[in-house]
Amino acid sequence: MIKTELINLMFIIIGHRGSCGYEPENTLRSFKRATDMGVQMIELDVYVCKSGELVVIHDDTLDRTTNGTGKVKELTWDELKKYDAGKGEHIPLLSQVFDLVNKQVIIDVELKDPQAAQPVANLIMDYTKNKNWSANQFLVSSFNHNALSEFHKCCPIIPIAPLFANCPKDLTEKVKQLDASYTIVNDKCITKQLIDDLHKQDIKIFAYTINDKARAHELKKLNIDGIATDYPDIMQL
Repeated sequence: MIKTELINLMFIIIGHRGSCGYEPENTLRSFKRATDMGVQMIELDVYVCKSGELVVIHDDTLDRTTNGTGKVKELTWDELKKYDAGKGEHIPLLSQVFDLVNKQVIIDVELKDPQAAQPVANLIMDYTKNKNWSANQFLVSSFNHNALSEFHKCCPIIPIAPLFANCPKDLTEKVKQLDASYTIVNDKCITKQLIDDLHKQDIKIFAYTINDKARAHELKKLNIDGIATDYPDIMQL
């Protein structure tokens, strides 16, 4: 099992889709504001579009987050980049986010599209081999654990984190089976027992999505490793 020390901090703030409580989600503007707020990590979502590029967007359609309509996978990058994602921002390429962040914070790439596993691995390997990025500047996560496993086979030096909307009784075992050192879990499922069980296996746990400061304090007292939030500045403890 390859162990990569992603972070040494006791408690980290993850900018959910950047700083989406303030800026249009998953845009360069949102990621810049999150980094300016002092987050240690940003989270984003990726799909592969029709022309093969990795695009940063949460939904499989344009309808909710842009002034366009249609399915992301049925549109080319030239078509997608014309739409307004809010405040004049546009859907970015994953490489554009990497270049913007430029190693200032860790980047959590969530695989929304299972077909993104190999292209994301290829892009990350390019940045580690040719652009002087280190493996611990990335985390790759997904609710689709098969896609996560595929990514891990392609790029085993990069830490991975299975996502859970619900907590099965064998959650810790599922994380171990994926050879993951991290997991990201719905806040509603978080218990002291779960955190302790994961820590006993040397697995770090993050909670999503925390926008209440009192809850953030509670989770910190439970010894959770970090939280994803839409409001990174408010959640700084």
